[in-house]
Amino acid sequence: MTFSERFQEIRTGFERPFWVANISEIFERLSYYGAFASLALYLQEKLNFSTEQTGTLTGLFGGMVWFLAIFGGAAADRLGFRRALSMAYLILAAAYFLIGSIGSSWLAPVRNAVPLGLFVGCILILPALGISLVKPCVVGTTARASKENVRSIGYSIYYTMVNIGGAAGPYFASWAHRHLGVENVYRVAAVSVFAMFFVVILFFREPRKAGDAPPPSIATVARNFCVVVGNHRLVLPVLTVALLLRIGMLFYPYTVPWWIWAGLLVIVLAGISRFMWFLVLFTGYWVVFWQQYISLPGYIHGYINSGADVEIILVTDGLTVICLTLAVNFLTRKIPAFQAVILGTVITSVSWVILALRPTIWGAVLSLFVLALGEIIQSPRYYEYISRLAPPGQQGTYMGFAFLPIGIGSLIGGWFGGTLVHHFGEVTHQPARIWWSVTAVGLVTAAALWIYDKTVSAGKTASARS
Repeated sequence: MTFSERFQEIRTGFERPFWVANISEIFERLSYYGAFASLALYLQEKLNFSTEQTGTLTGLFGGMVWFLAIFGGAAADRLGFRRALSMAYLILAAAYFLIGSIGSSWLAPVRNAVPLGLFVGCILILPALGISLVKPCVVGTTARASKENVRSIGYSIYYTMVNIGGAAGPYFASWAHRHLGVENVYRVAAVSVFAMFFVVILFFREPRKAGDAPPPSIATVARNFCVVVGNHRLVLPVLTVALLLRIGMLFYPYTVPWWIWAGLLVIVLAGISRFMWFLVLFTGYWVVFWQQYISLPGYIHGYINSGADVEIILVTDGLTVICLTLAVNFLTRKIPAFQAVILGTVITSVSWVILALRPTIWGAVLSLFVLALGEIIQSPRYYEYISRLAPPGQQGTYMGFAFLPIGIGSLIGGWFGGTLVHHFGEVTHQPARIWWSVTAVGLVTAAALWIYDKTVSAGKTASARS
């Protein structure tokens, strides 16, 4: 196939909703990553939270955003993507405005009536209500509004759009932080997503394909949700208890014994489906990835250069993905999807070794560049892999679950990163060990995914022969 023929395929292979949804995703990601890039410094240096509290709160912000995407995907299947997207952007505009107003005088009565950690934690959860609807809608629209012969490139375009926003977000956060104050980073984010509300209302139309089933009933959505989970009567209550215990530890001084956590984990792993096993294992990748927002800002200010512009440094990841996604996708197109996920996990994990060996600004930039290469290899193929598993009419539900590892990885990564920075940075004064520990988690994750791939493949082969 010639270049001109391929270009024609791409030009005609996507319906208008594909482009509207993905362009709006640029501004949603600009807001999210701008907010995330400044969050650790905002919490620690402006609101005076400790290192461990900062890690946990930052992880909570990222974790709840992605965790609630499971439910947002099911809601999107029922509401329709157009209605869900417009509602999401209104919610996000209000949520980011509130984050930027935490220290404002008009919130003083509420702020003074409850513990500051509880107050801030509740506000940081609010963006999750909007993003949990946006992500499944955009990825689901990419699936529905793309022809089969260009679906793979469609996910690469989607991921490029994500990273245009991902690169622009920290850049605008840096500008707003320096010129307007860190609180106004969040007000800029609010304006960005509020504009997308009008874009969706004016230009987005519900994507449909010939033979599409009608929107599922609430009962059907609930049934689809439970099928994906596995033994939902066992798993969902246990996950809810674990999440409440973890959030409660943020605000009240109590410790849950390790054997309770171990017992809850065993119960969950015994009840989940094979698909959920894959998602649980892949969580380790995101524990490693999110350290650029959780641990790296405080590490740079504390152990490299206290005056460094962290937001500009964090542009590296998104800018690398913008420049190289399509090229790397072309070079790795013959690698099976699951193997690409494993390869990307290995590369992202070893990227932090560079910073451990070269604790400088340029060492941080090079680490983020290599991290981005691993991200480029695995992420589009990960969404492609899951999209092909989704039964007709359940794209939103399955794509919602696709974000589960990202959420759990942030929740665990917040606690994990805060603990590492406190122990190796503030207690033992060996900050390089932070990054060796993070790398170890990623390599163990890659090994577990390899074992899973071999086990699942062997199981499928045996089933086919019997």
